[in-house]
Amino acid sequence: MSVYITRENKVLIQGMTGQEGSYWTRHMRDLGTNVVFGVTPGKEGQDVDGVPVFHSIVNGIKAFEADTAMLFVPPKFTKDAVFEALDAGIKKIVTVAEGVPLQEMLQIRKAALSCGAMVLGGNTSGVISAGEAMLGMFPYWIDRVYKPGTIGVMTRSGSLTNEVTAEVVKAGFGLSTLIGVGGDQVPFTRFVEVLPLYQADPGTKAVVMVGELGGSMEEEVAEAIAAGFFTKPLVAFIGGRTAPEGKRMGHAGAIAGGGRGTAKGKVELLEKAGAGVAKRPSEVGPLLRQALGT
Repeated sequence: MSVYITRENKVLIQGMTGQEGSYWTRHMRDLGTNVVFGVTPGKEGQDVDGVPVFHSIVNGIKAFEADTAMLFVPPKFTKDAVFEALDAGIKKIVTVAEGVPLQEMLQIRKAALSCGAMVLGGNTSGVISAGEAMLGMFPYWIDRVYKPGTIGVMTRSGSLTNEVTAEVVKAGFGLSTLIGVGGDQVPFTRFVEVLPLYQADPGTKAVVMVGELGGSMEEEVAEAIAAGFFTKPLVAFIGGRTAPEGKRMGHAGAIAGGGRGTAKGKVELLEKAGAGVAKRPSEVGPLLRQALGT
């Protein structure tokens, strides 16, 4: 089974007429995503490969039902776009923009929680339910790596995700759903808030977490496992083991300081909670086989 996104979801694309929006809309549709309409202010009446474009979400939902929003808009417009989707009653929103202003990140997360919505991003590749649908920017060779199966993946990274997922498939497994929470300082949804989706999904037998130094999301997962809130096998790979403290590494959120957020500390807590922790991506597959007894 899949979580968050399936072929049944009705997806609207904000920023669909732009270069990135139109390119990835075609790719998402090729992979089965049910895109019902697009939104670009001032371009109502146009279309992208036959998918109609509206001036606003309000105009679009007068003609089509929608329950999911995919955003291809610049960082400075992300808050307004997310709020427009929330105001329209959309509960699932993915935004790929990197560098949304910090104060606006906090406002988006607060608004999403108050609406009972799950916003993924920013700075995420998106979500893919293998063999079902995709939201985001995964490469065209995706079908060689993202095979349908029973392993959920949640990640803060982009390139590391492709590498780790390739090792999952190499070990003989496939994916249920991959969820990218993003690599910015304030993720709109945290790992521990994604775990219940996998816990409740009978088609997900284990979860792989691709983490990084910085923040406390991985520690929160360790605490959830230790408290019994998540009971399925979990294998983690934590990037940044050799990074110096206080130096930002790639993502805005990948910075450790004040004795917290170090890769070493995350590894220790996860292992203590009973999770398998890979020192390198090639160890993820064998750890999965061990955890699942295959």
